[in-house]
Amino acid sequence: MTPARHPPRVLVLRALGLGDLLAGVPALRGVRRAFPGHRVHLALPPALAEAARSTGAVDAVFPAEAPGRAVPSLTHWPGPPPDVAIDLHGNGPESRDALAALHPRRLLAHALPDGPPWPAHAHERDRWCRFLHAYGIPADPLDLRIPRPTAPSPAPGAVLVHPGAASGARRWPGERFAAVVRCLRATGHRVVLTGGPGEDALVRSVAERAGQPASDVLTGGLPYGELSALVAGASLVLSGDTGLAHLAVAHGTPSVTLFGPVSPRLWGPPPFPEHLALWKPGPPGDPHGRTPDARLLRLRTGEVAAACLTQLRRPRTRPGPTRAAEAERVH
Repeated sequence: MTPARHPPRVLVLRALGLGDLLAGVPALRGVRRAFPGHRVHLALPPALAEAARSTGAVDAVFPAEAPGRAVPSLTHWPGPPPDVAIDLHGNGPESRDALAALHPRRLLAHALPDGPPWPAHAHERDRWCRFLHAYGIPADPLDLRIPRPTAPSPAPGAVLVHPGAASGARRWPGERFAAVVRCLRATGHRVVLTGGPGEDALVRSVAERAGQPASDVLTGGLPYGELSALVAGASLVLSGDTGLAHLAVAHGTPSVTLFGPVSPRLWGPPPFPEHLALWKPGPPGDPHGRTPDARLLRLRTGEVAAACLTQLRRPRTRPGPTRAAEAERVH
């Protein structure tokens, strides 16, 4: 009997965080379309496996992670070398070399003699779509929506406020979030507070300052499926520059995102009116710093509350690529 022939495999490396995964969806969709007869594997942390599968852009998840944003080892790749390996992780030789060590038949990476130059100041979605275009693979940076979850939201129609962020530099002060929560509740909106793992103290502090009922305080880091349903069913998402903001964009949920020290021109939402990015221009800062960035601190509670109320009054329509609309509000 002739043994069954397995389909050729594509291995994509993007072993980063939730926001990175969602910003990479347009590129992943381009890869999926370019290799219709292949099985697309995405190398990323196992905690993001459910989120990766929910995009509909990959067939399988290959668990790989390293501390911070370092390049993980891929030597546990099973079976024969991948037919195609694609570096969507970074521009340096480390990620290229991790894939090259698997001896793929074809390797696509910035750090190759035939690779495209690294666009240092490009938006993250544009960067990876341009990279693929250089290899003849079309990809649309606005092809970023993901399917809505089938599970119901635990708080349909609520305003979702997420005060946490991966670094202190991107974390707006908790007392300011609390002031915005009080304003939103005073105008009749239900508010639900969320936090990721390790952010319970911050979330509880905001809740206490805002007089938030315990039933609308979700701590401990929700499982991805529940979090996705919560975002998809929300009337608005207010957060800093973190993965939850990208999830709101992916679901077409109206959002207000507070930026600093990284400009929304590099990581912000697409030019759809459903999304407002608040940002105070200034000299570049450290996105991994421990204390709130100076540009972020220049955002005041009044303007953030006003932006939220503006978004809540806007008729909710099907999001689309309205390039004429300005998503970024610069002060």
